[in-house]
Amino acid sequence: MIRSMTGFGSAEGDVGGARVSVEVRSVNHRFFNPSVKLPSRYSRWEADVRESLRKHIGRGHVTVAAVVERVATEGAAVDEAKFAQHAASLRALRDRHGLEGAVDVATVLRMPDVIRTSAEEVAEGSAEELVAIVDAAAGALTKMRDAEGGRLADVLLERMLVVEAALSRIAARAPERVIAQRDRLRENVKVLAEGVALDEQRVAQEIAILADRLDVSEEIDRFGAHVEAFREVIQRKSAEPAGKRLGFILQEMLREANTTGSKANDTLIQREVLLVKEELERTREQVENVE
Repeated sequence: MIRSMTGFGSAEGDVGGARVSVEVRSVNHRFFNPSVKLPSRYSRWEADVRESLRKHIGRGHVTVAAVVERVATEGAAVDEAKFAQHAASLRALRDRHGLEGAVDVATVLRMPDVIRTSAEEVAEGSAEELVAIVDAAAGALTKMRDAEGGRLADVLLERMLVVEAALSRIAARAPERVIAQRDRLRENVKVLAEGVALDEQRVAQEIAILADRLDVSEEIDRFGAHVEAFREVIQRKSAEPAGKRLGFILQEMLREANTTGSKANDTLIQREVLLVKEELERTREQVENVE
């Protein structure tokens, strides 16, 4: 079934000594357009993340955000060299400016870089660890996109039923319209001739030309074939993106609708053509969100 381009997925896991959370969001876009936001320590793995996303997503604007949730905090230690350096600097400042009081331990410990935690020494991990989390988040995104695609498929198939019903009414009306136009032409010719003998063969030729000009049976047949092709694309069991193909088929449907409307010369058929075009526009809005 078809797949929506809108969705959200998240996952978390360990990258080295850090717990990392990844969120993946997608919205509709004509092409595959990823936007990757990684912590600076993982920025060199952006290409790996993009390649992972491409395996899951064929089309859409995709935003990936990775956040380091927490790191191990055990093993905090005092950097004695930094401690000694800051203590000496504080004593020198005190003596130089004639200040009173002792330089205590608490004051020195609050100086920059004196306390070194495992957060600063935590192992960076590997691209494979980060990509595994991205894969899990993208998998959750795909499930949501598949579910939304199923709902989209139901809506699109309902639209096609409405279009087919209108086409059936046009097909039923078309022969009646041709007969009515033929009779009207004969009557007009008789009125204009005012009793003058008519060339019946010539009149028959003109009627045949008129009937051919008003005939929309080919347009209806092609339109029906497009509807069937549209339905087949929606229902086929394939992971291949279908949105662009559905868009192309809709363009062909609209072309046939316009041709039918221009040839109709009939109020009832024009009304049905207008209904069809409205349904095609609603369908197009839905198809824009199909991958």
